Formats: sequence, C-alpha cells, structure tokens
Amino acid sequence: MLLFVGLGNPGPKYENNRHNIGFMVIEALARVHGFGPWRARFQGLAAEGTIAGRKVLALKPMTYMNESGRSVGEAARFFKLSSDAVTVFYDELDLLPGKTRVKTGGGAGGHNGIRSIDAHIGTDYRRVRIGIGHPGDKNRVHDYVLSDFPKIERTSWVETAVEAIAREVDALAEDDDGRFMSRVAHRVFPPPPKPVKPAPSPELPSAETPASDPPSSDGA
Repeated sequence: MLLFVGLGNPGPKYENNRHNIGFMVIEALARVHGFGPWRARFQGLAAEGTIAGRKVLALKPMTYMNESGRSVGEAARFFKLSSDAVTVFYDELDLLPGKTRVKTGGGAGGHNGIRSIDAHIGTDYRRVRIGIGHPGDKNRVHDYVLSDFPKIERTSWVETAVEAIAREVDALAEDDDGRFMSRVAHRVFPPPPKPVKPAPSPELPSAETPASDPPSSDGA
C-alpha cells in the first residue's frame, strides 16, 4: 500500500487558502481515480482506491497544519508502512506558481506541516512541492499562505495544476518521479505551437514563349 497525503487546514475558512493546495490536490486525485468515500480515520479524512494497480490510501489530516505528523504517523503505523511508501503534497513558497518538484528526504524548508511529519515518521518520504510563489517579504509570508488564491490565479494556473497532478499521479505510483514532473509541466506550461511553414508558391510559367519552327524551304 501507498500513503498519499495532502496538507492543509480543515474547515471552510481555509479551503481556498494557498496553504491548502495539498488538500485540493488530494481531493482531485481521489475524484479522478474513483476512490471510495472519505471517512474519519487517523485524525483525518481518508479514502481508499487504486492507482496504476497499486492500493493507495489518500489522507487529509484534520489536525491543523502544524500537527499533520500525528495523523500521518498514525496511518503509517496502522498499515506498517515505511517512510518510503509515503508521498506528501504541499505548498512551496520558493517555487514559481504552478511549478512542481519532487524529492525524497531533505529538510522542512520552514514548512510547519513537513516539520511535524519529519518528527513522526522521519525524513525519508517523498515530497511533491507545488509552487505558490513568494510574497517577496518574509514578514508577509504568514498572511500570504493563509489568504485565498485570487480568482485570476485560480483560473490561470491553480485549477490546471491541481488537475494535472491528479491525472499524472500514476507515474508516482510507478516510482517514476521524472516522468511525473515532465508530464505535469507539459500540462501546466504547454510549449508554444510550432510556427507553420508557409506552403511553397507554385511555379509560374515563363513569360517568354518558345519561337515556332520556321516554315520548310521545300514547302512541305
């Protein structure tokens, strides 16, 4: 079994926050892949399904972001999962909006949800970092992540990125992080269309007409 976790804060107040893009992704993932209903389990909401032939538990911790590790740790212990069976989807300030990067292990990078998970299951799990951009001033970070995505961002990249991750997650279930990142990037930032080469102009007949043969001297 694999454990796919989306990070966020519970309740309507937070549902459209930048900090909740992990919840948005895990909800879309469960919808796209036809998971079962969400049920209260492991201090969170969990749904079960199959991706690329592998059984997956989708989990949204309901502990609030800073205590996410309690929920993740409980689920991992229940299913006797090692940390390399866990994938966490969450917001990343240090990536441009819509950019998605995958890595295994590493530090928390100032993310309190990741810090909590590190404390409960260690650091050797896979992290799917979803760029939300940076406000430019560290003193504005708290209010920035807890503010809603404006409509222009939701329609220009958030909805596209969430759907792309949900639809390409098969590659993660198959342990192909590179393919996942490449395909998500192609959906979110499609390459510009190749310029169409103009059709070659048809050749025009020569303006000179060939001279006619002179008449024969014998009158034939």
